[in-house]
Amino acid sequence: MRLDDGFPTTIRFSENPNVKFWEKTITPPGIMGGGGNETTTMRNTRVRTKAPKKLLDVGDMALTVAYDPEVIDEILEMAQVNQKMWIEWPDGSAEEVWGWIDEFNRNELTTDGEQPTADVVIVISNQDNDGEEVLPEYLSGGYPG
Repeated sequence: MRLDDGFPTTIRFSENPNVKFWEKTITPPGIMGGGGNETTTMRNTRVRTKAPKKLLDVGDMALTVAYDPEVIDEILEMAQVNQKMWIEWPDGSAEEVWGWIDEFNRNELTTDGEQPTADVVIVISNQDNDGEEVLPEYLSGGYPG
């Protein structure tokens, strides 16, 4: 089924499923092929040629979140810790990925009436804690926990 609305999309971490922040925006990871392998030789006569690479890359995720100041202790415990994560889609399905919180940047606190936010960068590692390659996985039944 096609998603017609991205609201609400949330993220859950295996190390702390109830981390004290609230998603405002999420940019899910992309999938990149890494460009082409150059295959041009001296026998080409008109154009340069390329072939696709064998390995894919799954890009980083970005979030903007509202937070409880208490989250800082939680982020310090989870930063740079490879773990399983679930992106929970509005239709009840989920995407399971492995990665870590690489950045938690609190934004400027400005005027009255503006909620404090932080920008979060999650690196998708594509490997579990045993070093085994793990692709993102779509879970039609949603978060398994």
